[in-house]
Amino acid sequence: MNLRWFVSRAVRQAVDLRKQVWLILNSQRDVLTPKALGEVTAALGAFDVAMAGHPNGPAIEAESNKLEEAATKWFQPYPNAGSRENIKEFLVSGVLIMTIFTFFVQPMKIPSGSAQPTLFGNVVTDLKADPQGAVPDRWGRFLDWFRGIDYHEWVTKQGGVLEIEPVTTLLGFIKQQRFVIGNDAYSIWWPPEHLERLCGVQPGQEFKAGDTVLKLKISSGDRLFVDRVTYNFRRPERGETIVFHTVDIDHYLRVWQGSPVLTANTHYIKRLIGLSGDKVQIGNDRHLIINGERLDASTPRFENVYSFTGAPKDSVYSGHVNELVARQNGRPGLAPLFPDENTVFEVRPKFYLPFGDNTMNSYDGRSWGDFPRDHVVGRALFVFWPFTSRFGLVYQ
Repeated sequence: MNLRWFVSRAVRQAVDLRKQVWLILNSQRDVLTPKALGEVTAALGAFDVAMAGHPNGPAIEAESNKLEEAATKWFQPYPNAGSRENIKEFLVSGVLIMTIFTFFVQPMKIPSGSAQPTLFGNVVTDLKADPQGAVPDRWGRFLDWFRGIDYHEWVTKQGGVLEIEPVTTLLGFIKQQRFVIGNDAYSIWWPPEHLERLCGVQPGQEFKAGDTVLKLKISSGDRLFVDRVTYNFRRPERGETIVFHTVDIDHYLRVWQGSPVLTANTHYIKRLIGLSGDKVQIGNDRHLIINGERLDASTPRFENVYSFTGAPKDSVYSGHVNELVARQNGRPGLAPLFPDENTVFEVRPKFYLPFGDNTMNSYDGRSWGDFPRDHVVGRALFVFWPFTSRFGLVYQ
């Protein structure tokens, strides 16, 4: 029968019919009369006997018709059967999706640029401040949408003072931010964080009718799936891009004078640098020294990180900078826990130390130290949006 199921459409349809009748029989067992229960059960038995004899196509159709007639005669009709079936399929699909996202993969959006250029966060560009900045035509904007790029251009219809409203949430998940001048308003849906500081205008700024208020290019942060399975079977390895949560994490962190703390109840994505018990240094040459061993481009998972040349820059691979190098390059305060190459940071037992790949613009373990390893959620697995060169498996 199994082989015939693959090669015969009639067999597949008959098996599916038998399954549906059996399901309805079990769901109505408590409400069917003994006679109805017996008739449908007998019809199922007769169908099984007939199918065991390997009938041909016409015989299969005849047996299927007999079973269908018995079911139609004795089963109680469902009101709105089509709607009930659609709701059932929707609920089953919902449970399946929730199961996958809870135990196997978790979708995540990269909100900031601390992991660039490995993973990109939201980037807001004020095109008004760029002499070469221009908004493409409709076709160009359509193509850019697949690369996660949106354009916003607003020419106000009346003069007045600009008001930037706080982000509001509609229906529990739809975010909106409005820019208002008098009765004229412009809405940006799902705005990036702190858009009001990045949009090139300020509340209270005056505009005349016909003025261009907003001319923005917003590159959306990468959306990726986080692998929640692998670390159930092994510990994270140095160099992997991990995701961890900060629920109830503050009381685990060391208190460092002048150092900021992690944002509570959120997720961070960083490259795992230090494992439990490691002694970590950041050399003035922007290379890590772990337990006395210097890491370089030949170290697995650090091939890109240490592929740099020249001075450290924002959003390009530049190794890892300590506080001394950060100050020399105009970014003081980046690494208060690593003031120079002689400073040794020892990772506590059952703790991990993570750094961001964008070493010149990353808020990471150089500021707040290590975190409990049981807060790890999983590892970066697959970028599913937008369709750029980063689409696909995350290269570690």
